[in-house]
Amino acid sequence: MPALVAMRFNPDLKRIYNRLIDNGKHARRAITAVMRKLVILANALLRDDRT
Repeated sequence: MPALVAMRFNPDLKRIYNRLIDNGKHARRAITAVMRKLVILANALLRDDRT
């Protein structure tokens, strides 16, 4: 669910999703890629002790 919300309201993640869809990826795979980006972002924020 966070990936779906991020795709709607975060311009960077929306761009990634649309690029993957335009390149022929299935919607489920594109959503999974956005999920992975969110996890990487969250880990980086925790690692660097940022909010």
